[in-house]
Amino acid sequence: MKYIALALGLLALPAFAEGENVTIEPPAEVSREDGLAAWDRIYEVASHPRCANCHVGESQRPMWSGPSYGEPRPHGMNVHAGESRMGAEFVACATCHVERASLNDVPHAAPQVAMAWQLAPVEADWFGKSSTEICTQLRDPDLNGGRDFMDLASHLDHDLILHWAWNPGGGREPAPYDLQAHVNDVLAWGVAGYPCEGAPDLEIEEASE
Repeated sequence: MKYIALALGLLALPAFAEGENVTIEPPAEVSREDGLAAWDRIYEVASHPRCANCHVGESQRPMWSGPSYGEPRPHGMNVHAGESRMGAEFVACATCHVERASLNDVPHAAPQVAMAWQLAPVEADWFGKSSTEICTQLRDPDLNGGRDFMDLASHLDHDLILHWAWNPGGGREPAPYDLQAHVNDVLAWGVAGYPCEGAPDLEIEEASE
């Protein structure tokens, strides 16, 4: 199943349209230390409410969390996304999160983007998890849609749900940094060998010439 992260985690603004202005150019070399620093910034994004709230597991219940919510709690209105992860079995997420390419500038209104609103796949469950847990999860092809770091960067470039995290509108707090910086960190982390603090390093096979 494909990773629809959020965070991670939705707005078709002129600067963030599919095929947009993000540059995907991996650095030639990155030290393990710099790779770990890049991961720390990735974790700031992945664990932020704009991303993590839709990275939930088999409960199929998106979360509400962040400074304005107090204690984290399940999405109101008894929302249940079902196994479809988009509410097809109950009430579709798109009932409120309608598909629209316009600004999310109305406070307290349901965010809207130019694609179908849905949860991340259940394999991408990381709400409330530690940095090491998410790091080892995100580098595991069985849990990340079979992606390497270049695929992850491309996914960030093309998924409009992810773009919303940095420009959520309506007075919402955006995810840290910006989309290009996040893509750059994913590339640096990958080139460094996907290091995770507190977890064994991966054995990366050299590409044959």
